[in-house]
Amino acid sequence: MNMYVGNISHSASEETLRELFEKIGPVVSVKIITDKFTGMPRGFGFVQMETTEDAQKAISELNGYELEGRKLVVNEAREKEEGARPRTGGYNNNRGGFSSNRGGGSRDRY
Repeated sequence: MNMYVGNISHSASEETLRELFEKIGPVVSVKIITDKFTGMPRGFGFVQMETTEDAQKAISELNGYELEGRKLVVNEAREKEEGARPRTGGYNNNRGGFSSNRGGGSRDRY
């Protein structure tokens, strides 16, 4: 079972999380999510445990557990929604028309 783990200290490592969750049961994988531009941890991640029973026990025991000065948020991870498109930003992402005052003049005209 895959679990969401939030409010992770930026100094915590995947190994730190693995050791914590392995006190409850066998861990399949641990992943702390990082910012794709800076490489810095984003403060959340995912832990997958071998059995649903161990994952449920981890949720009940570790939700609110203080790790490196921060209380963890641990719950069942939700599946990514089908059809959900990733958010993108940047120029010309509004698909139609201009969104700014390109004609010149004062912005206070209304």
